[in-house]
Amino acid sequence: MAIAEPYNSPSPSWLDTLIGLFKKPARLQVAALCYRLTDHGPEILLLTSRGKGRWILPKGWPELHFASHVTASIEAFEEAGIRGEVEPKPYASFKSHKGLEKGIDIRTTVLVYLVKVTEELDDYPEKGQRQVKWFPVADAVEQVDEPALKPILEAFGKDMTGNR
Repeated sequence: MAIAEPYNSPSPSWLDTLIGLFKKPARLQVAALCYRLTDHGPEILLLTSRGKGRWILPKGWPELHFASHVTASIEAFEEAGIRGEVEPKPYASFKSHKGLEKGIDIRTTVLVYLVKVTEELDDYPEKGQRQVKWFPVADAVEQVDEPALKPILEAFGKDMTGNR
């Protein structure tokens, strides 16, 4: 029978302890990279955030009773009136920050799911709350506010045109 050695953890400074109280683990969000193929190449749907009007992908918090890819398709419908074929596996992920009420900002990890658009509806839950617009991939890369999303959109453009 082995005798367990006592564990002596390094003693953190008072500052490390204080910082640890305010650090929060990354939260998960899901996003829909909605696209369509045109004669001029692939286009990506972007919409504006409700708060600051930044160009973003439809995204939201995971739904408890749905798989993440299903939640991505729900977000695409609710925020942009999009229906489509959603890939069940994430295409990519990126780190972001979500601004909440009263200036609270939390770190998030965003799973990005591809949604090949089959239908654009005229009526949807958040109609009139956001601008919704199609962009060629290069323009979408320039428009999005999230720096970590830019290389994902660039890679998507290369994947769609076979230039990888």
